[in-house]
Amino acid sequence: MRTAKVERSTKETQISVELNLDGTGKYENSTGIGFLDHMLDQLSRHSLIDLKVKAKGDLHIDFHHTTEDTGWAVGEAVSKALGERLGITRYAHAYIPMDETLSRVALDISNRPYLIWKVDFSKPKLGDMDTELFREWFQAFSQSAGITLHVENIYGENNHHIIESCYKGLARALRQAITIDERKKDEVPSTKGKL
Repeated sequence: MRTAKVERSTKETQISVELNLDGTGKYENSTGIGFLDHMLDQLSRHSLIDLKVKAKGDLHIDFHHTTEDTGWAVGEAVSKALGERLGITRYAHAYIPMDETLSRVALDISNRPYLIWKVDFSKPKLGDMDTELFREWFQAFSQSAGITLHVENIYGENNHHIIESCYKGLARALRQAITIDERKKDEVPSTKGKL
C-alpha cells in the first residue's frame, strides 16, 4: 500500500496528515478553517486518496500559516507515499466544469516542483477565508509534493465555483497521474531512470 503519515510542528501550526494513495476517497479533515476543510474533502473524494488532516494553527492572527502549512504537509505526504515513483502514469490533466465556470489543471509528478497559477477572484474573501491564500496552498503543495502544477481558471464568475473547480481539477489529474501503468509498473517513467 502506498501510504504515508506526516507530522509538521512549528510555533505557528501543528499538523498531522495520513493518506493512502490507493484508497477510496474517505476523508476526515479538520483544520479550523471550514472552507479549507471543504476543499480538502473535495480533493480526497475526487482523487480517491484517503485523507485525514488535523491542524491547529494561529487562527487568531489569520488563516495564512494554517493554509500554507496544510498544503505543505499534504504534499509531503503525497511525495512520501509515492516513494521512488515506480510505475506511475506521471502526467495528467483535467478540465472541470462547475456551472458557469471551467478550470484546467495539468501536472507532472516530476520531482521538479513548479507552480503556474492563472486564477483570479473578484472578491478578497470567500466566507472568512482570504482568496489570495488559495495560491499559497497550491504553491506549498506543489513544492513539497515535487509536482509541476499548472492551474488555470479559463472562465467563471462565482468565486466558490472557481476555486472548487481548481481543487477538483487537481484531484482528478492527481488520480490519473498516480495510477500505476501495468505495462511499466517496475520502472520509473523517465529516460533518466530517476524522478
